[in-house]
Amino acid sequence: MSSTLTENVRKTVLENGLTVLTKEVHTAPVVTVQVWYKVGSRNEEPGVNGIAHQLEHMMFKGTKNRPIQFGRLFSALGSDSNAFTSYDQTAYYGTVERNKLKALLVLEADRMQNSQIEPEQLASEKRVVISELQGYENSPEYRLNRAVMQAVFPNHAYGLPVGGTKADVEKFEVEQVQKYYRNFYSPDNAVLVIVGDFQTANTLETIKEVFGKLAKRVRSEELGVRRKNTFTPSTSLSTPIVLREPGAGRLLQVVYPLPDANQPDVPALDVMDYIFTEGRNSRLYQALVESGLASELTASVTSLRESGWYEVLVTAGSKQDLKKIDSVLSSAIANVAEKGVTSEEVERAKTQLTADVILSNRDITSQAMRLGNDQTTAGDYRYTDYYLAAVRLVKPTDIVAVINKYLTKEARTVGFFEPTQKQITEVGDKPDSAHTTENFSPLAPVLFSEVMKYLPPVDLATDALLAVVGIREAVASPLPRGDAKGDSAALASHRASRASRASASGREDIAQILPQQFKFTNGLRILLLPDHSTPTVTLSGHIQAGTEFDPDDQAGLAAFVAENLLNGTNSKDVLTIAKVLAERGASLDFQSYREGVHIEGDSLAEDLPILLEILADVVKNSTFPVKELELYRQQTLTDLQHELDEPSEVARRIFVQSIYPKKHPLHTFPTEESLQQIQRQDVIDFKAKHYRPDTTVLALVGDFDLDKVRSLIKNEFGNWEVSGQAPTLKYPTVSMPEKIVSVNPVLPGKTQAVTYMGCTGINRYDPRFHAALVLNQILGGDTLSSRLGAEVRDRQGLSYGIYSYFQAGKNAGTFLIEMQTSPEDSTKAIASTRQILQQIHQQGVTALEVETAKRTLISNYNVSLANPEELTDRILMNEVYELDKVELHSLTDKIQKVTLDQVNQAARELLHPDKIVVVTAGPSVSPEKNIR
Repeated sequence: MSSTLTENVRKTVLENGLTVLTKEVHTAPVVTVQVWYKVGSRNEEPGVNGIAHQLEHMMFKGTKNRPIQFGRLFSALGSDSNAFTSYDQTAYYGTVERNKLKALLVLEADRMQNSQIEPEQLASEKRVVISELQGYENSPEYRLNRAVMQAVFPNHAYGLPVGGTKADVEKFEVEQVQKYYRNFYSPDNAVLVIVGDFQTANTLETIKEVFGKLAKRVRSEELGVRRKNTFTPSTSLSTPIVLREPGAGRLLQVVYPLPDANQPDVPALDVMDYIFTEGRNSRLYQALVESGLASELTASVTSLRESGWYEVLVTAGSKQDLKKIDSVLSSAIANVAEKGVTSEEVERAKTQLTADVILSNRDITSQAMRLGNDQTTAGDYRYTDYYLAAVRLVKPTDIVAVINKYLTKEARTVGFFEPTQKQITEVGDKPDSAHTTENFSPLAPVLFSEVMKYLPPVDLATDALLAVVGIREAVASPLPRGDAKGDSAALASHRASRASRASASGREDIAQILPQQFKFTNGLRILLLPDHSTPTVTLSGHIQAGTEFDPDDQAGLAAFVAENLLNGTNSKDVLTIAKVLAERGASLDFQSYREGVHIEGDSLAEDLPILLEILADVVKNSTFPVKELELYRQQTLTDLQHELDEPSEVARRIFVQSIYPKKHPLHTFPTEESLQQIQRQDVIDFKAKHYRPDTTVLALVGDFDLDKVRSLIKNEFGNWEVSGQAPTLKYPTVSMPEKIVSVNPVLPGKTQAVTYMGCTGINRYDPRFHAALVLNQILGGDTLSSRLGAEVRDRQGLSYGIYSYFQAGKNAGTFLIEMQTSPEDSTKAIASTRQILQQIHQQGVTALEVETAKRTLISNYNVSLANPEELTDRILMNEVYELDKVELHSLTDKIQKVTLDQVNQAARELLHPDKIVVVTAGPSVSPEKNIR
């Protein structure tokens, strides 16, 4: 496996020092372009903490040659583009159809050398960054982590928050940011990574043409920033760091310093982490979660350029003492150090770790991410190859050795978070027609002629062809999945990409391939699409057993069933099921949502029979043991406390319940009372009533033989019996509010507000659905290029992120706008948003906006289908909605046929700025009484 990660990667270094990594992957007509700069928060110190992150934001503001928001250019290209800042690097990435490769290269080269950093734009973007940082500050986990990391790394920049601090960001001057740009944004300090459907020789010539003319920078002093090349761990604190602040639950964090990424102990440390925390059978999970002491446990090994650390984060169970949890944690680690681990544990952990690498690198965006990260962090794009080879050699004695070497009591730093208050106050829900009108002038609609003027040339002939057949090529041999919206400060924001490599020989040029559909006599429907480009399988499923069926007094029942299916069957207990999956590095999860239960699974191709066997066993034969149900109840009650301390969750709940009245299937949310009402027999009865083959759909994409898998599924699911008619629901008609309904639930200790605003919308079958997609793309489909993004975020700097959605379900739909703002900016941001809604409702949009939005939607759709998980989910939901089987191909044609008149009619009929619910949760946003 290791040889396939980099076997056809080519490394080229241009005369100006730019490192270029290219990898051809011909599984879909898609390519990703990424530029990684070897600068991050590691290059900072107190006083300028966050300047790398601030500069990342400014890199979207335009150049001397293109004085226009780059987000608009990326959107016009249909590029799935984003950026992030981390400890050791700052990266910019975009994934597009293959004919737009050169255009992306031109844009990245332009902003590498010619970015403009102007006072007015910096002032606006500093507000955006502060909004982002305040969003992080809402999280007790973030605040605890910041305190602990500062103690672990008191004299190193790894102890500083990657995004910076408000105090430092407020002080940034234009000259500082410009100097930072000149010092670090240079070809000799950058790595260009290209992965996808291109020809290397031709592309290298283009790269030399576009980037080769850029000169190395002449560096001045580095802003007084001390670049540490050595690291001396701090002396461990003898007592825990204790934060007593507003919050919902107790948290324990333990951090141990570790060596840098190139040290030979790193593979054994990662295997150790899997033994400790990966899955139900892991040592710390058994000691803390299974015992009821904790409701959640996460851990990770971080390996960076100059150092690393092992972090364990524990969410305490209700009324559990943090000192006791810490004692049990320490004892569990000491026990492993004393008694060792078994060969079986080590082999299972190695299998899980290796499978995770494969499954997390199936799409081109992820493959490029790994190459860029390895080159900038470890100094060698082949790092993961060597790392996996070393993982295979890890022995039980190596685990004991690294525990004794690094996880000593003297080395660790411990943090406790003790909440002081958690109640929500000042919640009002009365309709109110009053609203604040801010004195601001919204920009005229973006002139898309300006966008096109600055857009690099694209092969329009090829572009038109791709709009028609590109999607079919992608489906013919799908690549994998990715998705990231928003912009910046952590690689975590890119939840995209779990997938593996693919060679040129894996491609199939089939013009109109569709998944094969089968229906068994018991009503089970399956859709199968073979794809031999990677040795993996992606499973997606749907069961019509969602939270819409929850009784009013037992909200949470559907989730009780879904989340406990894997906790035991007639023939296997919970630990056996977990062990069978873990030994193969396979995953299987069930998650309930309003209109169904979503099944998600993946595995290596050879393990598909095991994955299907476990799936069939749990949906047919789950037994819901009392012990596991009670453990889940306690975990869910603790999770509920934390959710109700999250402004986004509180805003979402109140928003939905303000739109949909009591007794409506969408109104109900779990409460402490409803969760306590659920009994085991209720779970058994719900499962028997709603888990049926005739309401179940399964979709598989991957490396398998069609006939063999069909036979396998029939053997496993053919005896799943059904009786009677499936339960149905009638969704009542919901009227819009007559006036604006404004609500401001106040959560103590929060620094950032989250606003949801909107009303009822359309379902998936509404004839305006495709026009609404185009309308939404123009209104708020992108936080940089949309009307809302251009005005509220980019020009006024009032929000870190603002988006709009038409959530079109099977039975109902909701239109909503979501944004996060500083409390002092919330009222103005809401007023600005309403004025933009009013503007589009009354005046409509322009023909150029419609054409650009359609182009973006079509391109993004084509790119998304080059991702096996998104492709599998799309196939699945088309069947769940009972759409025509050619919808997979015809969606782009339907979008292309949308007219300006249809979009403007949808705007008049679907946007109602004076008949909406506005919920802003977090701090008190205004002293005025018009917002309650």
